[in-house]
Amino acid sequence: MNAEKKTVVLATRNQHKVQEIRALLSDLPVTFLSLADFPTLPEVIEDGTTCQENAVKKAKETAAGSGHWALADDTGLEVDALGGRPGVYAARYAGEQATYEDNCQKLLEELHDIPEEQRGARFLTIMALSDPKGQIQVVEGELQGKITQEFYGSQGFGYDPVFFVPKAKKTLAEMTLAEKNELSHRGQALRLAKDLLKRQLEITSSVGA
Repeated sequence: MNAEKKTVVLATRNQHKVQEIRALLSDLPVTFLSLADFPTLPEVIEDGTTCQENAVKKAKETAAGSGHWALADDTGLEVDALGGRPGVYAARYAGEQATYEDNCQKLLEELHDIPEEQRGARFLTIMALSDPKGQIQVVEGELQGKITQEFYGSQGFGYDPVFFVPKAKKTLAEMTLAEKNELSHRGQALRLAKDLLKRQLEITSSVGA
């Protein structure tokens, strides 16, 4: 194994995301920093109309600004009964300064009269890996589920308390971090991103390739 540690910047200031990503990639000989370690870097304006556009933009700008490889993600929530909304605008569904609870509450209110069998939804996570020159590779993960009628669980973040995963028989917020990473959209995308990191940075994990 190449003993030299590489540095990858996670293109987010969201510490919940940083925790999830570091947990799943912890066996790589990589130092994972985040935008919190680069306070002078400007905020990336997420003005893309798709999750892929936003993820690519965040990865490229972070890599260029930091001088390191950068890994960015963007996640959308598509609700069948809402014609695919909130989609790419999931994080600011209830407004630019909305809290996680605000977003969940708005979603539940909009689905108030929708029966259980019509509350299908899916999470889509796009992850983009960029080198400092802007060379990009993209992977994605998807998770099918249903929107509950109230909040369940206290773990996780975002829409986790209202996103029920049928095969697990609980919401994402009722899962441990390990359980969530095993089947979540971000976990799926991260496993693919891990393979990208191994190839591009020419490294292996501490528990084997």
